[in-house]
Amino acid sequence: MKKALLISLIFVLLLSVIPSMAQDGVFRVAAVAPSATNDLAFSQSMYDGLMAIQQEMGEDAFQFDFQDGTFIVDDAAVALREWAASGDYDLVIAHGSQFGSVVEELAAEFSEVSFAWGTDEETFGLDNVYAYTAAADEGGYVNGVMAGLMTQSNVVGVVGPIEVGDAKLYVDGFVAGVGASNPDATVNVVYIQSFSDVPLATEAAETHIANGADILTGTAQMVVGAIAVGSESGARWFGTQSSQAELAGDSAVAFQVYRWEVVLADIIANIQSGVLGGQSYVINLANGGLVMEFAG
Repeated sequence: MKKALLISLIFVLLLSVIPSMAQDGVFRVAAVAPSATNDLAFSQSMYDGLMAIQQEMGEDAFQFDFQDGTFIVDDAAVALREWAASGDYDLVIAHGSQFGSVVEELAAEFSEVSFAWGTDEETFGLDNVYAYTAAADEGGYVNGVMAGLMTQSNVVGVVGPIEVGDAKLYVDGFVAGVGASNPDATVNVVYIQSFSDVPLATEAAETHIANGADILTGTAQMVVGAIAVGSESGARWFGTQSSQAELAGDSAVAFQVYRWEVVLADIIANIQSGVLGGQSYVINLANGGLVMEFAG
């Protein structure tokens, strides 16, 4: 009798620590992102990726919570800690390179929880951290080649956020592309030192137009300001991360779109097979994680 009672107690304890997926067959994800789910840029790309996974797996097998607009690192850290400590999620995502130090700390503390973060390739040597980034220079180069061929003024303006990660890769690729197709063109690059400051992006774009630019591009959620300037001035717009064609209207030309579901699908499969992390991913044009979309 005592042996049976002991076995029952052990079984109850095991149920309390087994991940939620094992209890009801649902894979659960929690993600934090710095801007809105409809920012037409970085945060929307991850939200769209999670939605694509849910559509593929079905709501009865995949559910996620998405906390957007969390650009303050300390606020993100609170949410990430609560999710990790709850034991309710099979994967916790910190979508933003500014969250790296938080992920490194929490993953070491909650070693049985899988974390993913980007854009970066650093897993901090931890077996429960996945890292992901984008070879944004690839689509940037494609956009740049087209921009070099299309410009009439031979002046192209770039509005960048902060010179790091996939943002820098995109800008570098775009500049190289313009140079390859039109060596006579001048590419003016301005980094506004913010991912989210729309007024600063607007001001930078206005300066580009004043200096003769007839083509604009940029990356991060603040580009909505630059897109508006382009539309008003008649400059053509090339985008990245998500499609901004609807907002850009007649100014829209081409967009490099991130498909994070390519990474997410593999991470989910790994976790389901017991691999909590320790791997890095790069989406690119070859693996379908980056796709080019063109305005009609």
